[in-house]
Amino acid sequence: MTILVAAVLLAACAGEGQQAENADTLPPPAPAADDVAHLQVPPFDAAAAHALLVRQVGFGPRVPGTPGHRQQLQWMLDYLRERADSVYAQPFTHNHEGQAIELSNVVARFNPNMDRRLLLIAHWDTRPTADAEADETLRDRPIDGANDGASGVAVLLQLAEMLSREAPPIGVDLLLTDGEDFAPGQMYLGATHFAANLGGYRPMYAVLIDMVGDRNPSFPVEENSRNMAPEVVQRVWGLAHEIGLGDMFPNTSQGAITDDHVPLNNAGIHTADIIDFDYGPGNAFWHTSQDVIGNTAPAGLGAVGRLLAELIYRGG
Repeated sequence: MTILVAAVLLAACAGEGQQAENADTLPPPAPAADDVAHLQVPPFDAAAAHALLVRQVGFGPRVPGTPGHRQQLQWMLDYLRERADSVYAQPFTHNHEGQAIELSNVVARFNPNMDRRLLLIAHWDTRPTADAEADETLRDRPIDGANDGASGVAVLLQLAEMLSREAPPIGVDLLLTDGEDFAPGQMYLGATHFAANLGGYRPMYAVLIDMVGDRNPSFPVEENSRNMAPEVVQRVWGLAHEIGLGDMFPNTSQGAITDDHVPLNNAGIHTADIIDFDYGPGNAFWHTSQDVIGNTAPAGLGAVGRLLAELIYRGG
């Protein structure tokens, strides 16, 4: 993702009869508000999600074209195929300095025949260089990506486990994007590719999660989300406050971020980005060698996972 200081699935889904929602509204949640107390929302296992974060870091940096990248791709496909109704890779090629780099998005679908669908997104690749590192001798090294990459994926994979055990009342699609952090000026590659190949796919809305594993998590409203998908922001942050997560999801802004949600919004899928703006003191761990397991914790994973589970089992 790129931070901008501010004052302030695919072709395979075509023809499924899904309808685009009004650009400024969302369908009402289901069940009705009076029935919320009777909902059975499965608990989200934050510790298990953190273990999935640790598992990813164990592959080493997941930079496209490296062994760690190939190993994680296969692991994710195997993991999801044991749990989802359908899973497939969406491979694509990116030309970098005259070399064809192989990348791949991964899509897992639950209740694929349902028209009412929610899309959840996280990127799985890691930064090839520690370009924000204070020590110049470390800047050319790839990062572990414990938070920037592994945290969002860990939440979605743990949700996949939940969805496999407790069928959701709506269709849920998990999109794991590749090439989000490929290189300066060459980012959001997987989300851009997905957005360019939507076919007839139109979920109700989408939620992107990125860098949600900080030891001191906080998720203020991101301004591109507020401007491009205000109704999604209202639903997500409103629900966070309703279920007691308001302190972690303040309805304040720290600026705008360019992330995977921008190409999706531009393609007509209204998408909000849940992201922690400050990873470490003054964001000092972002894109550095300090993006390691020891600087992550289950708390943020648990809060985001619980919020997404509430969205899902309330019918979106």
